[in-house]
Amino acid sequence: MTEYGPRPVDRRLPTEEARDLMTLVRELADREIRPTAAEEEDAGHFPRATFTLLSESGLLSLPYDEEFGGGGQPYEVYLQVLEELAAARLTVGLGVSVHTLACHALAGYGSKEQRAERLPDMLGGGLVGAYCLSEPSSGSDAASLTTRATREGDTWTLEGTKAWTTHGGVADFYTVLARTGGSGAHGITAFLVPGDAEGLSAAAPERKMGMKGSPTAQLHFDAVRVPDSRRIGEEGQGFAIALSALDSGRLGIAACAVGVAQAALDEALAYTAERQQFGRPIADFQGLRFMLADMATQIEAGRALYLTAARLRDAGLPFSKEAAMAKLFCTDTAMRVTTDAVQLLGGYGYTLDFPAERYMREAKVLQIVEGTNQIQRMVIARHLAGPEKR
Repeated sequence: MTEYGPRPVDRRLPTEEARDLMTLVRELADREIRPTAAEEEDAGHFPRATFTLLSESGLLSLPYDEEFGGGGQPYEVYLQVLEELAAARLTVGLGVSVHTLACHALAGYGSKEQRAERLPDMLGGGLVGAYCLSEPSSGSDAASLTTRATREGDTWTLEGTKAWTTHGGVADFYTVLARTGGSGAHGITAFLVPGDAEGLSAAAPERKMGMKGSPTAQLHFDAVRVPDSRRIGEEGQGFAIALSALDSGRLGIAACAVGVAQAALDEALAYTAERQQFGRPIADFQGLRFMLADMATQIEAGRALYLTAARLRDAGLPFSKEAAMAKLFCTDTAMRVTTDAVQLLGGYGYTLDFPAERYMREAKVLQIVEGTNQIQRMVIARHLAGPEKR
């Protein structure tokens, strides 16, 4: 009988420091995250203590400058860390990606004084961030958002509702896009709003098919006042800031998707190696072996695609098209692979006793967040064929 089963991902990392970092992440995931993932997801438990540990370990600051408390790691390394965390528990991996997205505006567009004052706590002070762009009637058409910020002297007053906010109600700070001018993309400005701001409240978390430990909620801004020192970038620059953040955020989602798919493949390999039918492991049957081969091939292709985009970003080259391609391919791959993993486990795959069904439920949301995969196709097509004729 041949020995089968999952093997650690063979990663090509650029430095010895990165290799040591990956070892730390794997050990932390195996010790602190994976053992309780199923139980905590079933209970809808937000892992605040885990995010505190990640912050203390320097894992919430990896792609940002060391000058402001960041880890100084390239995206090529940061995304592989995300993949490992998501393989252990998507609520954690996606949460780190969202936190990184929430820090992007200030890190990339804030003044040096703003960054020096606020970034160290945001990156390594045990805080968890969230990103507020979508609204109840403004999802894919983000430029039509209606949450408004009105200025009186050196103070802005925010009024409106944000929707689909990951970490809504539990975040310590929110990067908020609000309308400060006329209609369209040019009338939007970015703000950094503290989680305990007066007039800010969260609705009950959405009831979801997966990722129950990650609260997703509407946020209500009822005369929330913030000083002008919390405005990020210039007035009217907010939509450009948002698009810049989303390009990087899509790579985070792609890496998380590969992590979930890898976890599903590992589960399928372990099960098919042990499950005996007709006197031998079911991994010996050609039909199932071909399924496993296809799953592994799709995962490797997705990993290569997101790493190619990350290396473009690290080199300071355009990567928007490649980020959309990575998000599209990796999340579609996660859906296919997790569905096949459930099939390979047969009836057991449909039960709560094995994690395959959870992986399949979680994979679905990755095709939706950070721009649906239909939007990714539009982005890619615009790069190929130019803007649509109207």
